[in-house]
Amino acid sequence: MDEMKTLASCLNKIVKDGYTENFTVTEDGSHLRSLETEKLYKADEVHIINFFRFEGASDPSESAILYVIETTDGARGSLTDAYGMYADANIDKFIKEVEDISKKHTVEANH
Repeated sequence: MDEMKTLASCLNKIVKDGYTENFTVTEDGSHLRSLETEKLYKADEVHIINFFRFEGASDPSESAILYVIETTDGARGSLTDAYGMYADANIDKFIKEVEDISKKHTVEANH
């Protein structure tokens, strides 16, 4: 799986797989925003398909996490954040909300 060892190579791979939009999180951490369309998504409209962590070889500030995302209206893309102490608090807040919603749906489906 050499093609997934660096952030750049991983981004290239997921773009080839159709995850072409670039996402960011709003300043208050309440919504995901598509940089291409400016559309806003609430946490319950977002699914994290996969994620990859990358460690900086010599500098911890180079550590990153890449989220592969699909929205309920079919938008597919990625969100990148620093990892660890340099992480963006707003991205962290939003991702935790998405994960909490996903866990609730999984639990409900198992009943």
